[in-house]
Amino acid sequence: MARCCELTGTGVMTGNNVSHANNRTRRRFLPNLCKVTLSSEALGRSYKFRITAAALRSVDHNGGLDGFLVKAKDDKLSANALKIKKELKKKLAENAEASA
Repeated sequence: MARCCELTGTGVMTGNNVSHANNRTRRRFLPNLCKVTLSSEALGRSYKFRITAAALRSVDHNGGLDGFLVKAKDDKLSANALKIKKELKKKLAENAEASA
């Protein structure tokens, strides 16, 4: 399982540990990944994701999972999230046709 956020694509970054004597050694900055269950109001289901804490705040800011996925770019999403986004767009299109 990769250390990568399923919704934003945030992954491991690299950098240096710098000592007081300015010696540099390579290090890794790992994303703050959390296992969460997010519910989709339009689909009426909950989905498990492994996302960063920052992505969780973004999901809340955009009005939940549905609002976040509609605005998200496809190249950042995981295969699982893309599948859910496709189902969501299909459901929203059906609801738009039924109300029109």
